[in-house]
Amino acid sequence: MVDFLVGYAQSQPDKMAVIDDRPDGKIRTLTWKQLNEESNRLANVLIDVGLTEAGQKVIWCGPNSAGVVVMTNAARKLGITAVPLNYRLSDDEAAYVTDHCDATVVYVDADYAPMFQRIADRIPKIKQVLVYDGAAPEKMQSCDALMAQASPLEPEIPVDRDPGAVMIYTSGTTGKPKGALRTSRASPEQGFALAMLLGATQDDIYLTTGPLYHSGPGGFMYSALAFGQTIVTQHKFDPQDWLRLVDKYKASTTFSAPTPIRMICNLPAEVKTKYDVSSMRCMVANAAPWSMTLKKMYLDYFPAISLYEIYGSTELGVNCVLLPEDQLRKPGSCGKPSPLVEVKLFDDQGNEVTGFGPQHPGELYVKSPSVFADYYKQHDKYVADQKHGYQTVGDIAYRDEEGYLYICDRKKDMIISAGMNIYPAEIEGVLENHDEIYEAAVFGVPDEEWGEMVHAVIVRRPGSTLTEADVNVYARVHLASYKVPRSVSWSDELPKTGSGKILKRDLRAPYWAGRASQV
Repeated sequence: MVDFLVGYAQSQPDKMAVIDDRPDGKIRTLTWKQLNEESNRLANVLIDVGLTEAGQKVIWCGPNSAGVVVMTNAARKLGITAVPLNYRLSDDEAAYVTDHCDATVVYVDADYAPMFQRIADRIPKIKQVLVYDGAAPEKMQSCDALMAQASPLEPEIPVDRDPGAVMIYTSGTTGKPKGALRTSRASPEQGFALAMLLGATQDDIYLTTGPLYHSGPGGFMYSALAFGQTIVTQHKFDPQDWLRLVDKYKASTTFSAPTPIRMICNLPAEVKTKYDVSSMRCMVANAAPWSMTLKKMYLDYFPAISLYEIYGSTELGVNCVLLPEDQLRKPGSCGKPSPLVEVKLFDDQGNEVTGFGPQHPGELYVKSPSVFADYYKQHDKYVADQKHGYQTVGDIAYRDEEGYLYICDRKKDMIISAGMNIYPAEIEGVLENHDEIYEAAVFGVPDEEWGEMVHAVIVRRPGSTLTEADVNVYARVHLASYKVPRSVSWSDELPKTGSGKILKRDLRAPYWAGRASQV
């Protein structure tokens, strides 16, 4: 089977594949022919540094860029596993993911190469660090220089090798991130059916909104590429610069969490009127629920039929779609099951929930070709989330009489803030390592700008004079900035069940009182 990149390099060699346009005026473009050649060059470099076997791991780390798009294609061609690393992680977090995934090679943007210098003694499996888009520090290699000397021809690999896999680390409910492994065996028919439902055409211009190391922005970018569309990468999100890119390139489709769109819609009217957004045909809303207020703000500025909402996750892929005509008609709904996806609700006893309305909630389980393959080296956690051949990420939902689904709560403690998945156990583990903290409970509280905000209830050790500022300083050393508690309250003890489990629902309840949804 011909690789899609090879096919497009032959059928539309001069069409623009990637546009990397930055606010400082620096622009890098790649036609489909050039993208294929650059991907081959990088693939051949990766072979030269030892990635010769199917399934071997390569870490990539950096903001959105043409270099990231090249890496995703090089890894696919070689049949190796690409592991995106969030460049916002702390050194401790980055070291854990890099070591746990068993990668032997790192491909990193020059701006973030110093992080790998700092953690070098904690990632002994890494044999080579390849630096792109800038100078390579000592003991690292310039990938740009190596690629300039590499062959642009297709890499020589066994003809029967499967395309590469992707493994994205999600923060763990038990305190450590889990590697969600997604192989190449997902159904292309399912991806095509979803694209048709969203009205995709080869003439679409896809603009990145949010970092490509996330499954949503990265997955939809990859799907657009597979469809032969042009990709415009925004290096780092800025609302006015995003509008500039929409206007300049007539961007027609994107995927976004609620926070970037809220920032765009809240720009002064005199700024927004400078830019033409009429080209936007398909805005895929996801990563966290969009409020009705935000939807109305969006529809007041963008084309009325452009708003689609999906429900999905890193592990389960896209599960539900709410079409444009239902956005205002079905407030709070995430839509109906996506093509080739089966959704069932089960109660705590494992019985299927068949009733309608919020009085009949159940844990949402999914069966589809796009469900991930496993948690890397944590198969027990993968199995624990299965029921009757279906998989869950712990969301609670109900159906209405028309079959529309509504996410009303999370069985697990995950927080979604600005579209970022945050697991309290990870933060609690860090806080409880502090000498003056006896115990901590972390949960999400509602926030108009971010959706949810990280809040910590802390029990100090006897004699401690710890302050919220002290907690903030300590957390910023050990956690990515978006995981740092934005507010802290203090307690003499945490409420617990008879078995000793913290009653987080009791702690959360006052903050969510009067709201129909608890997410």
